[in-house]
Amino acid sequence: MARRPLIALALMGTLGLAACGDSLGEQALSGAIIGAAGTAIFDGDVGTGAVVGAVGGVLYCQTFDSRCN
Repeated sequence: MARRPLIALALMGTLGLAACGDSLGEQALSGAIIGAAGTAIFDGDVGTGAVVGAVGGVLYCQTFDSRCN
């Protein structure tokens, strides 16, 4: 059971590096998918995870544009 969070974090980190997106919509969508997947793995509210992930994805990519392209 202790391996589950470690595997989830590794997967989310990999997805986060690969899924930023070029447009605002792609950034929101990739963030939403990663957020929803993370909360589903940890038995959280998937809808909330998707919203938080979308906002986080857009904020990160808009703030650190050179890291997302």
